[in-house]
Amino acid sequence: MSLKDFFIALSENQTLNSAAQKYGFKLGAQSVVAGTNIDEVIESIKHLNAQGISCTVDNLGEFVFEKSAALAAKEQILAVIERIHSENLDAHISLKPSQLGLDIDFEFSYENLKEIVALANEYQIFVNFDMENYARLHPSFELLEKIHAEYDNVGTVIQAYFFESDENVERFKDYRLRIVKGAYKEDESVAYQNKTDIDRKFIEQIEYHLLHGKFTSIATHDHNVINHVKQFVDKHNIPNDKFEFQMLYGFRKEMQLGLAKEGYNFCTYVPFGNDWYGYFMRRLAERPQNLTLVTKQVFTKKTNTILAVAAGAFLAGRMSKKYR
Repeated sequence: MSLKDFFIALSENQTLNSAAQKYGFKLGAQSVVAGTNIDEVIESIKHLNAQGISCTVDNLGEFVFEKSAALAAKEQILAVIERIHSENLDAHISLKPSQLGLDIDFEFSYENLKEIVALANEYQIFVNFDMENYARLHPSFELLEKIHAEYDNVGTVIQAYFFESDENVERFKDYRLRIVKGAYKEDESVAYQNKTDIDRKFIEQIEYHLLHGKFTSIATHDHNVINHVKQFVDKHNIPNDKFEFQMLYGFRKEMQLGLAKEGYNFCTYVPFGNDWYGYFMRRLAERPQNLTLVTKQVFTKKTNTILAVAAGAFLAGRMSKKYR
């Protein structure tokens, strides 16, 4: 099992996810998650805004298979939108269609998403549809296009590792797009597996949308990619109001501030809530080097001990299943 596979498998383990919800903030999860409730995340947004940094806010949620949970998530997101508006914050919304009921019923999720987008549109707040695994890709795009027929304050994510992403970045060139490498374990029939191929497609799709698209969010912690983009936009005279750099809350803080001070649009992806575990494991799967970018207090002696025990138990379970 590769390191990426390991972290993805951990992200999908509901037992560890439940344990993380119970103990995570005692172990330092607040360094990568901006609070457990709306008041806490609003304070985090204010702090970042004061430093010239915009925010996209994600109400974390995993394993939503009950309508009650999807409705609760919707109400939470609506409340965040109200606070962004009432406090005049520089922030918008990122959400996952599965959290709003995509795995339950398509029309049910559509109605939930439409209510969120309608309120955000009233307040001129953008809503980004985050993408998940390949099984949810096409239904999520279908939801996006259906809602975009009524509201234009929506955009989405292109995951560079999918074979079809070149087509999708062209298909959605008139949308605001966040371009990422991709963080899920996908079959070789639908996605590139080699890092070199993924990195190449990532750069190609960023360049295409910078030249032809509406607005591009370049989501990366890789300074090599960032430096390449700086040179590319300078060479092609692409104005700053056509793109932004984007990083995760708690990662490479000095670089985030530095890019904002240089005059680039910068947006921090700000997750909040107790359901942080799957999100964080996928960030490590996406780029294992992220381990070294997280604020040091996350990895205290106590944290490392508990993570090691959890990982050991998980691997033991996998091995026992393999050799039965």
